[in-house]
Amino acid sequence: MSEQAAPKKILLVDDEPTLREPLAEYLTGQGFDVIDVESAALARSYFMRGHADLVLLDIMMPGEDGLSLTRHLAETRKTPVILLTARGEAMDRIIGLEMGADDYIVKPFEPRELVARIRTVLRRAAHASTGMAPTEASYHFDGWKLDPLKRRLNDPSGNLVPISTAEFRMLRAFLDHPREVLDRDRLLDMVQGREAHLFDRAVDNQVSRLRGKIEKDRRNPQLILTVRGGGYQLAADVTRTASEVR
Repeated sequence: MSEQAAPKKILLVDDEPTLREPLAEYLTGQGFDVIDVESAALARSYFMRGHADLVLLDIMMPGEDGLSLTRHLAETRKTPVILLTARGEAMDRIIGLEMGADDYIVKPFEPRELVARIRTVLRRAAHASTGMAPTEASYHFDGWKLDPLKRRLNDPSGNLVPISTAEFRMLRAFLDHPREVLDRDRLLDMVQGREAHLFDRAVDNQVSRLRGKIEKDRRNPQLILTVRGGGYQLAADVTRTASEVR
């Protein structure tokens, strides 16, 4: 009989005990080995004597902030990091990703979505450590690039554009079916998840938010077109290239 794999060890760093403690309990219930600390200083101290397979890291904390610790971990340990942030500004998330974070999630979040993201990042880290390259390919359209493994969207100038899980699913649905008219029912089937609700207006709202990310003028869209009586259409050609794993 083969030995059961040891649970993945997660270091949770957040100064809010009302979030940190119940989240640690939830993740433990999901099969993870969780260590929770309240500051970047305690996280650094922990790494002097132990290790973690992944770090969940709040950006805004007293003392050293999460961005500084993210850079330290990227430079010294290559430990995967998922940022937890309550800020509405996109700039913090962009800076965090540029400093080496693997993903981010905005508070308040659905714990099940966080678990899904944790498992995705851990799988990606395992592929990288063994030299096994995932088979998913990046999408290229009208100068834009979407890396589905890292869930990273870059504009034609190469700038990182943060997108939510719902926006990611919606964009990928269009990229998998370029120049094809997709009605609302079909889009709901393809993007169905916790963020999607079973009514047409949810699709319209998600398309509007996505247009806000990739259109020069969302009121005069050139990429995601509205087809009267039909639904929506991505008016761009799409090519695929192998995703890079770092």
